This record gives sequence, structure tokens and C-alpha cells, in this order.
Amino acid sequence: VCAELYWEGGEEKQKQKHPFHICCCFALCHRPPKLREISWLLFVFFSSDIEISRAQSPKAVDVLAKEIGLLTDEVEIYGQTKAKVRLSLLERLKDQPDGKYVLVAGITPTPLGEGKSTVTIGLVQALTAHLNINSFACLRQPSQGPTFGVKGGAAGGGYAQVIPMEEFNLHLTGDIHAITAANNLLAAAIDARILHENTQSDKALYNRLVPVVNGVRGFSAIQLARLRRLGISKTDPGSLTEEEIHKFARLDIDPSTITWQRVVDTNDRFLRKITVGQANTEKGFVRQAQFDIAVASEIMAILALTTSLQDMKERLGKMVVANDKKGEPVTAEDLGVTGALAVLMKDAIKPTLMQTLEGTPVFVHAGPFANIAHGNSSVLADKIALKLVGEKGFVVTEAGFGADIGMEKFFNIKCRASGLIPSVVVLVATVRALKMHGGGPNVTAGAPLKKEYTEENLQLVADGCCNLQKQIQITQLFGVPVVVALNVFKTDSPAEIDLVCKIAKQSGAFDAVPCDHWSAGGRGAVKLAQAVEKAANQKNSFKYLYSLELPIVEKIRIIAQKVYGAQDIELSPAAQSQVDRYTRQGFGNLPICMAKTHLSLSHQPERKGVPTGFILPISDVRASIGAGFIYPLVGTMSTMPGLPTRPCFYDIDLDPITEQVKGLF
Repeated sequence: VCAELYWEGGEEKQKQKHPFHICCCFALCHRPPKLREISWLLFVFFSSDIEISRAQSPKAVDVLAKEIGLLTDEVEIYGQTKAKVRLSLLERLKDQPDGKYVLVAGITPTPLGEGKSTVTIGLVQALTAHLNINSFACLRQPSQGPTFGVKGGAAGGGYAQVIPMEEFNLHLTGDIHAITAANNLLAAAIDARILHENTQSDKALYNRLVPVVNGVRGFSAIQLARLRRLGISKTDPGSLTEEEIHKFARLDIDPSTITWQRVVDTNDRFLRKITVGQANTEKGFVRQAQFDIAVASEIMAILALTTSLQDMKERLGKMVVANDKKGEPVTAEDLGVTGALAVLMKDAIKPTLMQTLEGTPVFVHAGPFANIAHGNSSVLADKIALKLVGEKGFVVTEAGFGADIGMEKFFNIKCRASGLIPSVVVLVATVRALKMHGGGPNVTAGAPLKKEYTEENLQLVADGCCNLQKQIQITQLFGVPVVVALNVFKTDSPAEIDLVCKIAKQSGAFDAVPCDHWSAGGRGAVKLAQAVEKAANQKNSFKYLYSLELPIVEKIRIIAQKVYGAQDIELSPAAQSQVDRYTRQGFGNLPICMAKTHLSLSHQPERKGVPTGFILPISDVRASIGAGFIYPLVGTMSTMPGLPTRPCFYDIDLDPITEQVKGLF
């Protein structure tokens, strides 16, 4: 057990530890059962997530890989606790039946989050370590924005977390850095191309684009592809006419239509609006631009939705970055950068293998936010895991924020891309969040909870269950059985817990189960695992919410009315203009990825419970053609978070002697 590890090493080693841990561990190892139980609970409540993580020594990742059926040449080891898994595995196991597919979603959360990641991890620990059923968790890689901002990391918590949690939350295997590099290479290519076209004649531009190298002049492969798209079948650079040279050399990008932004994986509000090109060397080419957070990059969405290396390369090439002066789309392929982007992403496409505290395997791959992107881990991780667990096993993945946000996009975007059909949805709720929806005072990150949240209040809970009922109804729109997981806190009373479970079952949930995985690990989620196993065997009538053939505006309206509960939608003139443009360009048959606040079913974060009668404002509409969706911006949604007055980084430190990270959560 984790606590016993604190006791190993003798008296001298224990002097370096908190006295409370020594007391608890002594009682755990040497005292009667009742005292052991009490001491264990005390140990749990007084230990931080990183202390719990560090107290357990993970098995070597090559041992883990062998246990789950990976061959030596299918694994690329990153240190002792992480490994990349090669996609060749899918070909070897193509005839293996898939396991059951479980999605963990949630009610509309407080700013503190309600524990979907801990439920995901607790569930797979219960399935594998306690019920002897093969299982795999598939999680998103956390952005360093929230890790150093307010929310903290995303490894789970307590005795339901991925270990080592500091490696999970910091850098991992470099996927987000690869996305940042690829994204910003493309951004640099756009501005550089505009500059060079503005300052050179057709002949000079063509000679530089197709130079003589060692006495030979030839087109590169990506340039030949561009010629074919332009209807030019020639392959000799010297044979093009002046008109053909002009068509080939000039993209004629309209700077006012550029939608591709630079990114950085940091919450930095002062990059929300910037000016580029102010140096004299840029010869007066100045324009306003912005930074997005890295996980909002379309390349992140592509990583999460791609099904192969070839598919990823094709998607990267299709990314629309701007329009030309005739109103036609300009793509990454037109800029000649597709191959370079694929090279930067060649390792990032492989899922990263890690493990939970109880040794259950975890894939960590991709990390799009759910409020400004589609909010789900990768299709590839899910597909590989479903093969590895076998027909009777379970793969549990998590969708960001509430069911109205991450789950809706999981079904309408991710499932369309993967072709996979989910078996059951686990809907996570907390008494705390339900009290907020019932009219409780504001919940603010970093501030102590008001007494309404720490004392029994059945009326607040009952009133707040309207949000739980609405999220159950949203799940039922897709025809998938739903199990409610009540993530229990120590301040929740038995009466409050019973009330939530009763209302959930009356509202159509297959089952509703209190969970103590945070304090008890997999053992605290066994009943949830049993309920999920039963629900997964129920009749499944999965269906999408809308047809792709519908007009863009009608698809937006269906989501707004059926999922959010809006009376109608209202598009700004700019948004309507973009819809008309994308329809004219042939992009009207893509799914919709709404960029909306996660703190309310409406567009107004302060409106809790189940708002009705509101008009959903669509301020802008953008397109991620490579990823394969249209994304409307609701209200004043920002794609770059900011730092609060007191960010998490105040508590994060490094011990220069032991090199141990402190303060992560």
C-alpha cells in the first residue's frame, strides 16, 4: 500500500517526512483493524495529491507494456514511466474485437471542477484491480495554462490519479510543444509569404520559389501538387507561361481574412490582441493579430481526430488559414508547408502510455479544451485501447466540462470521425455543484467555500438537481444509457447523497452510485464499475443529434435549442457573412463545434441551473477544415485564458537537493 512506502527506510529516513505521516503509517502497519481504518482516512485527508503520487512506485513502463500485450518493437520508451506506442499495433490487432466504450461526462461544473478525471481513473482501477476486468483509461494531456493558472493539473487526485503526476502534468513527451512549433511555423509562413509577394515581381518570386540547385531546376513534390490543383500539367519549370508563373507564384492572401493565429501554452491575457510587423525589416507590413493558447490550435484538434499518419498529413494540408483577394480559401498545402508540419508531428501522433496508482494502463493523448475546441482525447488512443482490452474489456475516456459541451462534441464530432459507438455514459455530479445550481452563493477558485456548501442543505440540493436532470435528458438525446456517478466529498451528508441518487434514477438514469474513489481508490468505485458493466449490456440506440446535410445555421440552432435550452439563436452580421462564405466554399456539410462558456447551459456564466427563454448570440463563425468542423463563437468567448490575481505558480517549487517538484495539484 502507498502508506507502507512511507514507513520503509528506517527511523532516519522518517525524520524527513511529516510527523503526521509517520503516525498514520505506524498505525496502518502495526495497530488493530479499526485504528488502521481511522489512520488511513486521516492519511488520505492530510496528504496532497503529489505526496500520494510520490508515495507509490510505478511499475517500469516496459513491464506494463508487456502485461497489456504490446510487443517490444511497438513501444518507444521515454524514461522509466512513459512510453510512446506505435500505430503499427492497429494493423496487428485489426481482427481483434473491440471492448466496451465508456464516456465520462458531467453536469455543469463549478470553477473548481467536479472530478471527471478522478472518476475516470477510479472506475478503471475498480474494473481491473478489483473486478479483474481488462480496462484502459484514455485521457487528455493537460495544458500548462491551467496547471500554472487556477485549475491545476489533470492527473486526477487522491487515490485515483495517474502517476507520476508531475510528469503527466509537465511536458509529458512533448506533444504540445510539437503542436506549438508546427502551428507557429505555419503562422510565420503566412506573414513571410505576404511580405515576399508584396516586395517582388512575378519573375523574381518564381525564381526564388523554384531555384537552380547544383545546375538543376525542379519543382518539389508539394509544388507539383499545387500545379495540378491549378490545372497546370507541366513539370519543367522553364516551360511555364507568364500567366502560369503568376498563378503559381502568387497566393494573393487578403491579410484581413487571416484566421490562423500564433499559439503559446501559457495563460497570457496580454497576447489576446497584438500588432506584428513593426520592425523596419518588414517594410511597413503591419497587421493586428493575436495569440491563442496552444491547445486551441487546429493542429491539436487534428491530432485528436486523426486515424492514421496519412490521414493526419491530409488534414494538415487542408487547413484553411485565410482567403485570397478573390474570396477563395488558402490552405497550408498552398503555402507548401504540409510535409514540414507532418515531420514536426510524427512522434506526437503516437499515444503516450502511463499508469494509475493501482497499475491500470492509461493512454494520454491530445488535449483540446472543451469550451473553445472539441474537448476529447484522441481517436487513435481509443482505437488502440479498445483492441488491447479485448471483447469483454472496457475503455473509459473523458469529455471536458459538462455533458452539454464535451459530450455533445464527443458524439457529434469524435464519433463521426472514429466510427465508434459508445456503450454507456457516466455522468459525474457533486453535491457542491448541485447546491450552486440550486441558488447557493458563488463558488470562486482560491476562496473558501461558504457554509451552504459545507453544511447539510437538502433544499439547495433538490433545487439544483434540475441541472442534473437536464444533463441526463441531453444524454438521452443520443440514445445511450447513462449512469450517474456522485463524486462524494467529506462534507456531503448521507441524506444529501441519497437524495441526489434518488432524483437521478427517477429522471431516467440507469443507476446512480455514490463514489469514494478519491479516498479509497478503485475500491471506492467498485459499485460504479458494476453499474457500468450492467448498463453497457443494455440496448443501445445511439444516434447523432443532427444530419450533416442540414445548413450550418440550422445545425447551430438544433444544438442551441435541444442541448442548451435556448429559445433561438442570433447571428451577428459578421457571423452570417462567414456562414455564407463557408457555404459557398463547399464547407457547409461539416459538424459544429460550439465555442461557449462551460459555466452555464447559456452563454452567460452567472446563469446557473437550467436557464430558459434566452437568445444565444453567435458573434463569429470560424472553420477548422483540416480538423473537420465549423466552430461558432458564442458571445465574447476568448481563445486565450488569463492569469488570476493569485495563480497556482505561487505554490509550485523545486527542491534543488532532491529535484522533487512541490505544490502541483
